[in-house]
Amino acid sequence: MLETSGELGVRQAYARDASGLELVPEVVARPATEAGVIDALNESRERRTPVTPAGGQTSTTGASITDRGMLMSLRALTEIGDIDREHLTIRVQAGVNLGDLKRRLAAEGLLFAPDPTSEDDVTVGGAIACNASGARSLLYGATRPHVNALRVALANGAVHELRRTRLEKNTVGYAPVHEPVDWFIGSEGTLGVILEVELALLPLPANVTGLAVPFAREADALDFIVAARTSTEVSARCLEFFDAAALEVARTAEGNERWAEGAGALVYVEQAAATGSDIPLERWLALAERFGATEDDVLVYEGDQALRDARRVRHAVPATMNERGARRRSSGGRKVSTDWAVPFRQLKDAIGEARRYATEAGIEQPVIYGHAGNGHPHQNFIARDASELARIEQVVEATLRRVIALGGTVAAEHGIGKLKRRWLPLQLTTLQLGVMRALKCELDPTGMLAPGNLF
Repeated sequence: MLETSGELGVRQAYARDASGLELVPEVVARPATEAGVIDALNESRERRTPVTPAGGQTSTTGASITDRGMLMSLRALTEIGDIDREHLTIRVQAGVNLGDLKRRLAAEGLLFAPDPTSEDDVTVGGAIACNASGARSLLYGATRPHVNALRVALANGAVHELRRTRLEKNTVGYAPVHEPVDWFIGSEGTLGVILEVELALLPLPANVTGLAVPFAREADALDFIVAARTSTEVSARCLEFFDAAALEVARTAEGNERWAEGAGALVYVEQAAATGSDIPLERWLALAERFGATEDDVLVYEGDQALRDARRVRHAVPATMNERGARRRSSGGRKVSTDWAVPFRQLKDAIGEARRYATEAGIEQPVIYGHAGNGHPHQNFIARDASELARIEQVVEATLRRVIALGGTVAAEHGIGKLKRRWLPLQLTTLQLGVMRALKCELDPTGMLAPGNLF
């Protein structure tokens, strides 16, 4: 039976995500079965009602909220299949909580590698729909390569089972049609509704060590990251950057307000090793000292609990910024978060230019943190009102134009959604956008799915 509700209280409960926007849907559907999803799609198509699929609603771009038609929450699709140990795969429904799944797999000695910071709040389907990544994507990549197969429902109610070919050679047709699985990964709900997935797993690393390394200057920390990426002596699975403002938040989360006093930046490093291999801690410390780090201020995280503590400290930064942004909604402000990335060697120049744009506009410097090992930081601005929001968005656009000139992207992991669609043409040509629209038209000819996302 399909559960739907038009009650205002229910609709308001699904009206917000992490973007700072509030869009109240006209109706909420909460199907608990695949048949319920199909019924909702068929009914909406007959009534010409748009449908926006949603998971945990942690989107920073407004992709998982709507004020047009139906918000379809997939959180009730929570079946988990057995682990296939021969092929290292597992099949799960789209509403399964990612953090719960990862803990279940870890208890079996296995790892689903993608690790979005908000993994305890996201669903598997939502992570796939935005091609989520995280700190450890430096080693493991984003979600895309870890998805073997998808079961998806199209706007017309038809269900398709799609599987990667894993071919080493293929010359049949145009390259974009070789792997239909990839059409839906990162499609932000615009092409189909993800129902069920087969995920690729890895053996859980036997040994992981984390290091929190403070630096006196931001420039030294960014130079250290480039050196770590190119080193043959160490091998990081993540290289996370915290500027001075982000470090202040991390100090509070760590419970030590005096830790690394005076530091201008912090880099958090993790390295994993197989059974019988050691983590080269001395090599990491020697590399850090080359760039001015003080060994006495370095924190070492070893063991599952310590690594969870390090993750909590990292998560405290976006969580704190979300809270600050939420307090400004009543005055027309909100948090503004960037998601751009550049080739990692260009990161120091890109951050320097971004700071210059903010200074010239008279905007308070953003908190900057994130996946610097991939050349991928997040700038978090807090707009106090609508006027300041407009000025911040001008600064962001100037930054994005510079990012594109450096060979970068306007969105590296959060997608485009509704907030960033104005900047899509900065990166994609009219030819590329035309190909995207052609695919959208083929799979969703009436534009029923996720209106306002991407297009």
